[in-house]
Amino acid sequence: MRPLSRLFNASRAARIPFGRPIGRRFQTVDATATPKSSTFQRIWNSPVGVKTVHFWAPVMKWALVIAGIGDFYRPAEKLSLTQNIALTCTGAIWTRWCLIIKPKNYLLAAVNFFLGCVGTVQVSRIFLYRRSNKESAIAEGVRSAAEEAPGQTGGVVDKPVAVAQNVTK
Repeated sequence: MRPLSRLFNASRAARIPFGRPIGRRFQTVDATATPKSSTFQRIWNSPVGVKTVHFWAPVMKWALVIAGIGDFYRPAEKLSLTQNIALTCTGAIWTRWCLIIKPKNYLLAAVNFFLGCVGTVQVSRIFLYRRSNKESAIAEGVRSAAEEAPGQTGGVVDKPVAVAQNVTK
């Protein structure tokens, strides 16, 4: 190697620490960067954007929530307990799962949360209806037993459990 080239290489290394010129500590404008995209373009090209199933699945799932809200006006005896328990469990499980997966899908988490809420309300309506029916059946059984044997009402009062068991059979 010639002495001059050795000197040139040494000075070059001193001028460019870590591959940057000495005079420019920070670049204020990145010449290679693309211009900022609009909000519409960011939504369109998002990993959970309009072009993906991550967007359309929750949109369609809102139909289940709306149907559940529509069932608030139906009588509780016509509601299915197993179906509403399934909706509640689906809502609870998938709300948590939507926050774990990547990309996080907050739209799907929201619809699943509301699906769980609707299911919980319906399940509680069904349980309250069935409990009130059971209590009214027991009370009706005690009344009918008292009417059938007016002189023996003391037996009904002494053994209400046996009367209730006979009514529920």
